[in-house]
Amino acid sequence: MLFTAQWLAELFPKHQGKINTTISIEEVTRDTRQPSSNALYIPIVGERFDGHNFIFDAIKNGAVAALWDKSIDLPDDWDDSFPVFFVDDTITAIQQLAKTYRQHVNPIVIGVTGSNGKTTTKDLVTAVVKTSYKTAATQGNLNNHIGLPLTILSMQPGTEVLVLEMGMSQFGEIKLLSEIAEPDYTAITNIGESHIENLGSRQGIAKAKLEIIEGMKSNGSLFIDNDEPLLAKENILIDQSQITGIGFTKESDIYVSNVKVHPDHTSFEIADVSYQVRLLGKHHAKNAAFATSIGEALNISQEKMQEAFNKLEVTGMRFELKNGKNGVHIINDAYNASATSMKASIQVVKEMEGFQNKVLVLGDILELGTYSEHYHRSVAEVIDSRVSEIYTYGEQAFYIYDEIVNQHPEMNVHYMKQREDVVPLLRKHLNNQTLILFKASRGMKFENFIEELKQ
Repeated sequence: MLFTAQWLAELFPKHQGKINTTISIEEVTRDTRQPSSNALYIPIVGERFDGHNFIFDAIKNGAVAALWDKSIDLPDDWDDSFPVFFVDDTITAIQQLAKTYRQHVNPIVIGVTGSNGKTTTKDLVTAVVKTSYKTAATQGNLNNHIGLPLTILSMQPGTEVLVLEMGMSQFGEIKLLSEIAEPDYTAITNIGESHIENLGSRQGIAKAKLEIIEGMKSNGSLFIDNDEPLLAKENILIDQSQITGIGFTKESDIYVSNVKVHPDHTSFEIADVSYQVRLLGKHHAKNAAFATSIGEALNISQEKMQEAFNKLEVTGMRFELKNGKNGVHIINDAYNASATSMKASIQVVKEMEGFQNKVLVLGDILELGTYSEHYHRSVAEVIDSRVSEIYTYGEQAFYIYDEIVNQHPEMNVHYMKQREDVVPLLRKHLNNQTLILFKASRGMKFENFIEELKQ
């Protein structure tokens, strides 16, 4: 049980129906398509839908109470005994409910944000803290103004640590999430170019990410990418002793050294302690260092942290190495992209050994606005002879192709205008000596190409 209807009545005093001790809420839902058990239904109003229209579906699927926008009439054939809590706005109400429930359960809260790597870092942190604490964490992409409250409301009483991923596309969004979550520990994995169209510059992105300290406990701790000048400690308006810089330079508080990328893992050292993580790439050594740093703050042993890395499960389509037809090796890194993450993925592919041919399939990086051409062209910076062949698809991906042609006229590079041309051109690479990287923003749906090449 999360809470009772009577507890809800204290938070939302305008209500009707039978509010008694026998009504317990076991989950919170906004989706009437999924079966639920003793659920509180929260109807969300979107641009093309209104959850209030589906209240009877919610009840049929297990809702025992509901929040309700007071400006909307209840249905004509409404059962007046059903508990309804009237609110000014259901989205604001779910945020208020989540904040109150977070305070009620009172776990240690860890907030993670960043332009790239926040989901992987969240997965790494979760794996580490799970070894020693009853832990709940963000699932999938529930990291926005609705998803984060739902994540908080999914944790069970007795949860000791809650790990929350925080996403944003505009100023003010991380501030809102942080004030709901009130994190004890916060992490900013890096500053990239994602959402630069909305935020104006990388400086704007850094400012938006730093909003994570707005709701942080006054004695909380902030972990930052120390290799990022935009996150210089002296520019962050909290006590310097609360900030830990993690990076590849010796000046970092947490110095990540001796990084080596192996065929199935990445190894690294922190203060003469060796770790290895089942992820490929130097950048993942830093992501893992965020997890070990937070783990150390929570008194988790190095042995347990390494055990967590050995058993790591990460969210899908993030540099997943798969086998395709005729034994071809495929890296599915198609969940999302920025210029920074695309270059990092290419760098990892270049360093991977045991492959005769290395093929890149690169697509559009979205939400770059007027910066789009510049950042697409910047991808050519990491191209060299260790890459065998390159295929680009997408309107903006033309700039990747054009810049590679300009800088590396010797490279075998293609630009495809039609989506249906992609897979046929790749079929000649289907053999066990070839590694193919697929990288693009989520909206390009590159995972569909991968599925075709697995058949």
